[in-house]
Amino acid sequence: MIQLVILTHPVGGSRSFPVHSESPAPGSIRAGMRVSQVLARLYLGDLDSALNSAVLTSRNVSLIVNASGLPDLPYPAADGLQVLHVPVQDQPHAQLGQYFDPVTERIQQNQAGSTLVHCTAGRSRSAALVMAYLMRSEGLSLRQAHELVLERRPFIRPNAGFWRQLMEYERELSGRNTVRMVRTAAGVLPEETEAEKRLLLRLRAAGEPNYLRPP
Repeated sequence: MIQLVILTHPVGGSRSFPVHSESPAPGSIRAGMRVSQVLARLYLGDLDSALNSAVLTSRNVSLIVNASGLPDLPYPAADGLQVLHVPVQDQPHAQLGQYFDPVTERIQQNQAGSTLVHCTAGRSRSAALVMAYLMRSEGLSLRQAHELVLERRPFIRPNAGFWRQLMEYERELSGRNTVRMVRTAAGVLPEETEAEKRLLLRLRAAGEPNYLRPP
């Protein structure tokens, strides 16, 4: 049964609640992906970042949104740290959209510190949740939200199913769609924007791989 739960880790111990989830495919945790600051108190990262005490402390993280599908992770014990579980697999058919509103509302309620949203690699589930938050809480269009997150974290790539749900969410919020999906050699992706083209040029100039539209 899919459910949304909150874990609180007091100093000296932790409590856990069972959730229905499956582990990600082997090798899905990609090394070297740093935590990325999206807004002043909103971060997007991978699993390793979320389990790093120095990362959480230096960024004053008081809420973790765990979209990895792993329910019993050994988060560092910290007074008042809360963990919101989003038990969804990184599959196109997974219903991540049902959590857009609950996750956004919980992030808005977190006034004690910063929020870190993570999945395993910080590319698909967590990126989609952050874009949904930016649309509802910050009033951005989906295109603007995508460009902002892409600027902060160039290797994000929500799967096609999550994109469809984000487009439905944008239509629900604003009555319009600002993103169009196209079929490419790398799969179904959003239509390339001028902002993405500029980012690709910067990545190429820096000798970085083409994370956005790999061959």
